Amino acid sequence: MKGIIFTEFMDLVEQKFGLEALDSLLADSGDSGIYTAVGSYDHRNLVKLIVQLSKKTGISPEELQRVFGQSVFHNLYNTLPNNNSLQACKTSFQFIKLVEDYIHIEVKKLYPEANPPSFRFISESETEMVFDYVSARCMSYVCLGLMEGCAEFFNEELSMSMNNVEDDGSHVRFTVNLVE
Repeated sequence: MKGIIFTEFMDLVEQKFGLEALDSLLADSGDSGIYTAVGSYDHRNLVKLIVQLSKKTGISPEELQRVFGQSVFHNLYNTLPNNNSLQACKTSFQFIKLVEDYIHIEVKKLYPEANPPSFRFISESETEMVFDYVSARCMSYVCLGLMEGCAEFFNEELSMSMNNVEDDGSHVRFTVNLVE
């Protein structure tokens, strides 16, 4: 997993809970907290931090992932290079489609060892999109939060449902509806 995800998570914990809470989280997790945005790290380290933060705060790991996804969308959007096809997007649906068709392809070009999640699109209309999220990392709640951040960015209201195709969360079907 790319380090930018780790650095964004550390920033979120510090913003929401304070520097002392972040230091305590890292100490309790046995994590040095030393990550660079362009480095690659084992996603299990992030999972361990989320689980430990859940224990400390009483907030479920799923909710923490969701809030993380919501908060990180704008920062990740701002890291996109100028003059890319994503900047032409006018709706959340357009953007979500291009995550698979543009972002994940570019990530693999830059970092051949990267293994981003895949989106398998099932159906799409002007008001509904159905797709499968497939990832061995099982972080579909981060994906949910990212889509919520995306909807906020495009000033749209979306209703979303998630259904596990695989019990372990490695394959989740999302149904996303535009609320008009």
